[in-house]
Amino acid sequence: MAAETKPVTVIIETELGKIEAEIDTVHAPVSATNFLKYVDAGRYNGGQFHRTVKPDNQPNNKIKIEVIQAERALGTPGFGAIPLERTSLTGLTHRDGTLSMARAGPDTADSDFIICIGDQPSLDFGGQRNADGQGFAAFGRVTSGMDVARKIEWAPERGQRLTPPVRILRIYRK
Repeated sequence: MAAETKPVTVIIETELGKIEAEIDTVHAPVSATNFLKYVDAGRYNGGQFHRTVKPDNQPNNKIKIEVIQAERALGTPGFGAIPLERTSLTGLTHRDGTLSMARAGPDTADSDFIICIGDQPSLDFGGQRNADGQGFAAFGRVTSGMDVARKIEWAPERGQRLTPPVRILRIYRK
């Protein structure tokens, strides 16, 4: 597949409603291409939003964030980890509605992604959410459906795990 040269719109259909997002293939080509590879392969279809991080469920974190996290369908293979596209290089920042790759350490992101609820500057390069200060790889933004993202954030949870998870029916290009 040829590299994209303009933003790509995707629809994230969940059991709670639809979220429309613009994927920034120009400023974050590595992360955007990776995300779209999972979209095009149908690996998010049947996946789930499985985690919500909000101020009241992270008592041991000095730096608090608000995000929801999604994963590909259980049992589907991944494509491997990608290099971390730091916000200091892409110019993209973690604002309300930003899509970003979840990660454990630099160069460990694969398919899990988050949606920011409110501005989250501690997730940018130099931010202190992770001790390494490398931040997370922002690659898109919600253009409509933040009401759905907020419904997901406030769905029942136990220790940041949504109970039950919110199913992703499918994600596709518009």
